[in-house]
Amino acid sequence: MSFVGTVIIILMSSTVVLYLIAIGLLAGFLSGTLGIGGSIVMIPLLILFVGFSQHEAQGTSLAVLSVPVTILAAYTYYKEGFVNWKYAMVIALTFVIGGYLGSKLAISINQLLLKKIFGGILLLVSLKMIFNK
Repeated sequence: MSFVGTVIIILMSSTVVLYLIAIGLLAGFLSGTLGIGGSIVMIPLLILFVGFSQHEAQGTSLAVLSVPVTILAAYTYYKEGFVNWKYAMVIALTFVIGGYLGSKLAISINQLLLKKIFGGILLLVSLKMIFNK
């Protein structure tokens, strides 16, 4: 770990560090297991346990994902023949554009409205997944 990383951790309370470690482990585990992590796991937990605003949680989740945190999980799927690289590249390239445009919109939306939109989407997706045949 770098000197800067060590200093940052020292300046945080031990409870926050433990929450962050737990969030990271859970998000990583669920990402590798189910393909979920950022929005479904990190954002709600950062809001509930660390006290972040919706904007802070979304921005922090995106910052985590800005480095190749899932490369080992993706490699494991690739070794078993479960990665379509051509499709992944198209999605990744357009994801950059969509992410930029979406972030510009999100920061202009009131936090309470943004939180309701976020929760509603999670609810709709979960209901679809549970009740879809």
